[in-house]
Amino acid sequence: MIDQIVFYSLSILTVASALAVVLHRNTVHSSLFLGLSLAGVAGVFASLGADFLFGAQIMVYVSGIAVLVMFVVMLLGRASDLHLRQVNERWMAALLVVAVAAVGLLKVAGLHAGAVVTAAAKPGTRDIGRLFLGEWLLPFELISLVLLAALLGAVFFTRTENAS
Repeated sequence: MIDQIVFYSLSILTVASALAVVLHRNTVHSSLFLGLSLAGVAGVFASLGADFLFGAQIMVYVSGIAVLVMFVVMLLGRASDLHLRQVNERWMAALLVVAVAAVGLLKVAGLHAGAVVTAAAKPGTRDIGRLFLGEWLLPFELISLVLLAALLGAVFFTRTENAS
């Protein structure tokens, strides 16, 4: 019972924060709510026992992306740019996309409405580590090489040429 209360509380916090990101006119406040929403998602992962996703969410999104967005907003934004209009001429198309996505999510939720969790959530980081260093070692290392090549390509294409 307490698990469900925690899960639904974190879910409400996440959705309310996400709505605040979109509905606030002040960009600084929106970026703060973005960090809160991402932290709420991490809390949902923690409440579900997905410790790897919780750690990745905190390290990548909350610590990295949200702080980066906050720095960009604070360093590059002028005072006049911090208060933006939140609605543009494409709001009807966005509303249609939201309606279609909501119908799809409700159909998926309806498929799993009778599902009952019978076992307690257990940490999965050890299992993921075993898979990465065992059965999935070659694809894991190939992805590492692709990411390294992308990093080197980004450095190559963004370097500046010296005049001399």
